[in-house]
Amino acid sequence: MSNGSRPVTAWILIILHFFIGFGGIISGAMLIVRPDGELMDWTPEILAGTPFNSYLIPGIILVLLIGIFPIFAGFGMLKKPVWQGINIINPSRKYHWAWAASWAVGVILLVWIIVELFMVGYISILQPIVVAWGIITLILTLLPGLKRYYLH
Repeated sequence: MSNGSRPVTAWILIILHFFIGFGGIISGAMLIVRPDGELMDWTPEILAGTPFNSYLIPGIILVLLIGIFPIFAGFGMLKKPVWQGINIINPSRKYHWAWAASWAVGVILLVWIIVELFMVGYISILQPIVVAWGIITLILTLLPGLKRYYLH
């Protein structure tokens, strides 16, 4: 793995990943605890036309993909642990697995919000913020200095 000081872009991504992750866990937990959407001030009618009759499954997905996974990626970017087993699913073995995980966070955010917009439409100011968050995550992850830092 590369030596040198951690680039500012890495610190920004680490903070973004932890922030979105904790938000995803809290929001998802609110949907799991009250699958009728009341804690989020959402009505069951929002789910009309979707495969869901409650917010339970979206809440679980939110906790896992927008909560736990970004925290996992942020931890990997922070500590750069050498876990050989995880490289089995690392699509870019040239880089530390955390770099690939960071890129995946950006993709997951965009896919999540695009699917949400198609299923329920525009329901929150957070939707365009999540789009911007996903795009920023992808751009920062692809910057040459960051890629160089996570190069094996």
